[in-house]
Amino acid sequence: MERIQFEVEPSIDEREKEDETQVPDESGSDETTVPDYQLARDRERRVIKPPNRLGYADLICYALNAAEEVQDSEPKNFREASESIYSKDWLKAMNEEMLSLEKNQTWKLVPLPKNKRVVGSKWVFKRKEGIPGVEAPRYKARLVAKGFTQVEGVDYNEIFSPVVKHCSIRVLMAIVNMYDLELEQMDVKTAFLHGELEETIYMQQPEGFVEDNSKVCLLKKSLYGLKQSPRQWYRRFDDFLLKTGFVRSNYDSCVYMMKRNEKVILYLILYVDDILMASSDKHEIQKLKEKLNGEFEMKDLGNAKRILGMDILRDQSKGELFLSQHDYLTKVVERFRMTDSKVVKTPLGHHSKLSIKQCPQSEDERKKMESTPYASGVGSIMYGIVCSRPDLSYAISVGGLKYTRTDPGRDALEGYVDADYAGNIDTRKSLSGFVFTLFGTAVTWKANQQSVVALSTTQAEYIALVEGVKEAILLKGMIGEMGISQGCVKIHCDSQSAIHLANHQVYHERTKHIDIRLHFVRDMIETKEIMVQKIASEENPADMFTKSLPRTKFKHCLDLINFVEE
Repeated sequence: MERIQFEVEPSIDEREKEDETQVPDESGSDETTVPDYQLARDRERRVIKPPNRLGYADLICYALNAAEEVQDSEPKNFREASESIYSKDWLKAMNEEMLSLEKNQTWKLVPLPKNKRVVGSKWVFKRKEGIPGVEAPRYKARLVAKGFTQVEGVDYNEIFSPVVKHCSIRVLMAIVNMYDLELEQMDVKTAFLHGELEETIYMQQPEGFVEDNSKVCLLKKSLYGLKQSPRQWYRRFDDFLLKTGFVRSNYDSCVYMMKRNEKVILYLILYVDDILMASSDKHEIQKLKEKLNGEFEMKDLGNAKRILGMDILRDQSKGELFLSQHDYLTKVVERFRMTDSKVVKTPLGHHSKLSIKQCPQSEDERKKMESTPYASGVGSIMYGIVCSRPDLSYAISVGGLKYTRTDPGRDALEGYVDADYAGNIDTRKSLSGFVFTLFGTAVTWKANQQSVVALSTTQAEYIALVEGVKEAILLKGMIGEMGISQGCVKIHCDSQSAIHLANHQVYHERTKHIDIRLHFVRDMIETKEIMVQKIASEENPADMFTKSLPRTKFKHCLDLINFVEE
């Protein structure tokens, strides 16, 4: 997911040019245009495909990319910015970026050594929406390196960098609201420039700011666009927090806690350069801000108002916190010209079934669909699902998750699972769905197609139960680290046969085919980590993740997880 941060994709011409300079000719000769070519280092490597279990993460990445397209109306390059009606604003933004780079001593100009590679550079422009009441909209220019020209083993080695899970943010929101904590936000200016490079990298001078045509930039600090930049920034920030006294979560590497006398006194969540911090003591937050300002160049945004496109609306006197994506979804509707469309209350008509047979069949139908941004539209809506919209219905009206304070004696974490047997009419695979609530409001949810064809409703429900149990284990561990005491997690299921199969170590002719690896659910029940309880289908909110429902039932499911209209 770090690829979303100002990555610059190569053009076809640039790719061909790189191929010409890096790969030896087909005649078998050792002569190439790059004298230091080494077969072991520079040979073309096979493409490693991610395993199927990473499919859900891929869907999130796809949704994030589609969300970026919705708001993408900025200049594509230096020339467009210079000719734009807002050219003065963009030029001012570029000058500010150059001053920041000079202040940080990001590079020094040197002659290019013989046989050394040069990484290209490019300007990326973004109009920031700002935060209502805190920060006005502003123009931002970012100088990035063309990371796609880097060679593995020469210009970079390790590049993985973690990003916070969306469910971690929702968990923090639930805790903040339940215990009436202070919630504030900071932004790291030019975050990636704080990372220290371990490789020697030469880069072209920025367009429009060339000082000496005979020289190139020798990078001394990390820069946006380099493949290793997110990793180097995370390592720098992580080292600083650990030295300050924070403890990193074992369940999310971007969640940190500071404890005193075994009690959490301060929470911190990092998403690239956005920081959320929460504490019951405002003085503790202020001390942390001072430490951060002493180490990095920071911007104090005060009370948290927006994170990852989600607006945070809070009424502390009523004990309520509301997460909404109104502005983003309004842009989605406008982009796909649906502002005058009829509003519906359910995402799909009752009894509706989608099939591959509905795809274009003739050549004319396929050409017509090529001009229809169907995939982009689906991805744009999916980003809403990832953040705050488990309903996938009020895509044109306004809605979101409302966190409220509940009875302290009530179980903090509860889960609901469901399955739709043979729900895919093409492959006859079943659909799984689950949703977990913390203090009564949804914090994580998922709906996906099962990887195997279930031979019975019992097997389909049991597979869904397994997915729910795995999520419960993660959430229980996470909230435990964050100071929330949770005993046996209750998971509600509307299939009596699946519950019986989970609770009893019984061999039966009808269930002998069920994969033995799925039976770890029994171990979790045996150790009292999990408890599976029967729930009526009418009271199971996970039902809306696996099938289309009538309006009344759908609305009731939303009420059960505290999804409300604003």
